[in-house]
Amino acid sequence: MDNYSTDKLEFAAKFVNNTNAPIFLTGKAGTGKTTFLRDLAKRTHKRHVILAPTGIAALHAKGVTIHSQFLLPLGSFLPVREPEGNFTDQYGFFTQHTLGRKHPLNKLRKSVLKAVELLVIDEVSMLRADVLDAIDYRMKSVKRNFREPFGGVQVLMIGDLFQLPPIVKDHEWHVLNRFYNSMHFFEAKALQNSGMVYLELDKIFRQQDDQFISVLNHLRDNRVTNEDIQLLNSHFKSEEEIGQLNDYITITTHNYKADQINQKEMEGLEGKSMFFEADVEGDFPETLYPLPEKLELREGAQIMFVKNDSSGNSFYFNGKIAKVIQLKKDEILVEMQDDQEEYQLRKETWENKKYVVNPDTKELDEEVIGTFEQYPVKLAWAVTVHKSQGLTFDKAIIDVGRAFAPGQVYVALSRLRSLDGLVLRSRIQSSLVYSDNQVVNFSQSAGNQQDLKELLLYQQNTYLGKLVEQTFDFVLILRELESFQKEENSTMQFEDPEMQMTIPQVYELLSQEVGNTEKFRRQLLYLLQEKESEKIQERIKKGGQYYRELLANSLKKILGQMGMAEQFSRTKKYVEGLEAIEESLLRKYLEISKLGRLIEVISKGEVPSKMQELEEELLALRRQFISIAKENAKDKIKDIKSKTGRKKRDSLKPKRQKGDSFEVTYQLFQSGKTAEEIAKERSLAQSTIKSHLAYGIETGRIELTDCLSEGVISEIRDELEKQKSMSELRAFFDGKYDYGTIKMVIAGNKVGL
Repeated sequence: MDNYSTDKLEFAAKFVNNTNAPIFLTGKAGTGKTTFLRDLAKRTHKRHVILAPTGIAALHAKGVTIHSQFLLPLGSFLPVREPEGNFTDQYGFFTQHTLGRKHPLNKLRKSVLKAVELLVIDEVSMLRADVLDAIDYRMKSVKRNFREPFGGVQVLMIGDLFQLPPIVKDHEWHVLNRFYNSMHFFEAKALQNSGMVYLELDKIFRQQDDQFISVLNHLRDNRVTNEDIQLLNSHFKSEEEIGQLNDYITITTHNYKADQINQKEMEGLEGKSMFFEADVEGDFPETLYPLPEKLELREGAQIMFVKNDSSGNSFYFNGKIAKVIQLKKDEILVEMQDDQEEYQLRKETWENKKYVVNPDTKELDEEVIGTFEQYPVKLAWAVTVHKSQGLTFDKAIIDVGRAFAPGQVYVALSRLRSLDGLVLRSRIQSSLVYSDNQVVNFSQSAGNQQDLKELLLYQQNTYLGKLVEQTFDFVLILRELESFQKEENSTMQFEDPEMQMTIPQVYELLSQEVGNTEKFRRQLLYLLQEKESEKIQERIKKGGQYYRELLANSLKKILGQMGMAEQFSRTKKYVEGLEAIEESLLRKYLEISKLGRLIEVISKGEVPSKMQELEEELLALRRQFISIAKENAKDKIKDIKSKTGRKKRDSLKPKRQKGDSFEVTYQLFQSGKTAEEIAKERSLAQSTIKSHLAYGIETGRIELTDCLSEGVISEIRDELEKQKSMSELRAFFDGKYDYGTIKMVIAGNKVGL
C-alpha cells in the first residue's frame, strides 16, 4: 500500500477505521481500489466480511456473494413491510414481510452477521438498490437495531459507477420504479436515510500518458470532444492490417463475437488440441468456475493469465498475455509476450468461501468449502468488455462498434496502458460514447460534499461517542438472556440446583449494573466532549477492569453450564442458546478491552491496528474457563441420575382431564402465580399457559393488565397498528416477545381491554 499511497487513500483508511460512516470509495480504472481492499482486509481492527454482487466478482475480491451471505432469494426486493401481493401478482418479488417469514436466516448466518462491524461490498456498480435495501433489513433484524441504517454496521462500497451497471429486467422495473428512480445502488432507501462519504481516488497508476488520461476522463464525464474522437479513430486499422498484427488481444462487446474469434484462431493452428481437466473438490458450483473444467489448448495458442502468481515470484499477473510453445500430457510451456521468457505453467487454486464464527475464538473466520484447481489461463485472441474489467493490457484491438450499455467504450479503452497499444477494429461513433446521465449527475453532486478534513473530524467524534454508548451497554445481552429463559427454562428443569440458578444469576449480575453503566457512560461522554484525554483513559482503565471482571465471571458461569449440559442427551438446542450468549459476552469483553486504545489512537488522528494481542488474551481466558468447566462436569455428573439431567415428572400425581386444563390455569393465576410459575408447577410449556390466559382475556375472565405491564402492552399495540400478521410481529420483535405474549395483547384488543 505504501507504493500506492495518496492523500485520498489515507483518507479512505481513516474513514473506514476511525468512523462508522457509510463510504463509497470510487475512482477511475487503475487508481488502486483493489489494492486498497486487499490491504484493508489485512489491517483493519473491525470484524468484517467482503461481499460482491456476482460469484466471479466475489472470487476476485476473495470474499463471498451477497446472496449466499444473506440467504436472499432470487428476485426483486420491495422496501416495505406489506406482503408483495399488495403491489404485484407476478412471481419473483419479496418484501420485508416475506423475507423474514419465508426466507429466515439460519443460525450460522445469524452468528456471523451479529459479529460484523463492517460490510465491504466490491464491484458496487453492479449492485442494485433493492438488494442493498434487503441487506439493510437483514442487518437491522440481526442486530435488533431498526433505528440506524444497516443496524448500526458500517458499509464500505467500492467500485466505479462508470463501468458495468446493474441489470434489471423490464417486468421487474415495472414494479420497482414505484420505489426507486433508478436501480443504481445510491438510490437505496437505506443510504437516503444515512447519507454517505464520497471518496474518489484521483491518482491513476495504470496510465501515464497525459493525453490518453484526458480522453478517458472526457469519455467518463460525457464531455467527449471532436478532437478526442479524431484522436481515437486515428488508431483505426483495416481487417487486412489487423491480420498482420501479432500478440494483440481483441476486446469486443458480445460473448458470441469473442468466442467466434477465439475458435477461428484456434482452428487456424496446426497440430492437435490437448485437454487439461480441472480438479474440483468440495462445494464449488459450476456457475462459479473461473475457467472451463476442461481447458483446450494447442501449440501456438495465444493465452491470457486470469490470476496473479500466488507463489510470490510475480512471474505473471491477471491479464498478462503469453503464447503456448509446447504441450505434453502434464506440461504446458509458454512464452511471455513482454520479455519472451519461457515459463512452465503450474495450476492455481480458487477457493469458494463462507464466513463462520470460530468456535474457539468466537471471531469471524473464512472457511474454504470448495476448491477449483486449473492452469490459470484462457484463450486470449478475444475477450468481452465485461470479462476485461479489472484487467490491464499493453496491446489490444478494440471492437466496440456495437456498444449497447453506458460506459462500454470507456471500460474497453481504459484496459490499455497507453494509446501506443491501441488498435480500433471499428471506428468510434460519438453516439456510442456516453455514460449514464444519472451516474454523471450523482458523481458531480456527491463530489460537492463537505471538506474531507472537516467531515473526518466530525465523523470521528461521532464514532467515538457511539463506541462509548455501545460498549458500556448490556441491554442486548440482557434481552438475549430473557429470551433464552422464556424459550428454554420451562423445558429444562435440571436436577442440579446450581444449574437451575446459573442463567438467573448471570441475568441478575448484569441487570443490577444497568444504572451504574448509564452513569459511567455519561461521565465518559462528558470527558470525551471536553477532550480530557488523560482523565478518560484513567476512567476507562479502572471502569474497564471492573466490567471485564464482571463479564469474565458471567462467561465462566455460562461455560460451566455448557460443560454440564453437553453431558446430557436432548440438550442440543439448549447448548446452542448458551453458545449465542457466550458469543455476546466475548464480544462485549473484547469491545471493553479495545475501547481505551481506540479512543487514544483515533483522537490523535492515527489509524488503529488489529490489536491481536487482546484477542489472544481473551482466547486464553476462555480456554482456562472451558478447562475448569470440564473438570467440574466430571465431578458433578456422577451425582446426576437421569440421562437428560432434568427432573422427572411426578408419576404419582393424578392426571387431570383435558377439559379441566383451562380451569386449572385460571385457578392458579387467580391465586397470584405467574405464567412461568404455573408452567413449572404443571410441567407444561409457557406457550401453553399463555394460550390459556389469552383465551381467558378474550372471554372476559382475566384482565390483560394483570398479565402484562402497561409498557409491554403499549409497545406491542404500537406495532399491531402497523403490522398485518403474527409472523410479521414475531419477525419484528425477533425474540423480545414470544407468540403467547403477543397473542394476549391481541386478545385484549378484541374485547377492548
